[in-house]
Amino acid sequence: MKKDIHPDYVVTQVTCTCGASFTTRSTATSGSIHADVCSQCHPFYTGKQKILDTGGRVARFEARYAKAAKK
Repeated sequence: MKKDIHPDYVVTQVTCTCGASFTTRSTATSGSIHADVCSQCHPFYTGKQKILDTGGRVARFEARYAKAAKK
């Protein structure tokens, strides 16, 4: 590895808007990062993800075009 070309990694405190915080290492020189979402509040990780009713949409599509095929 070449010397003096890589950024320094410093200990960084990451704070989410939900209030959760954790410590990591980053090249951010301020020592702190403010995140909008994290694994504690993101819907994918919390299980509160909205699931679209794609089965109902497919059934409506098939019913609509089944009527057209009968004509």
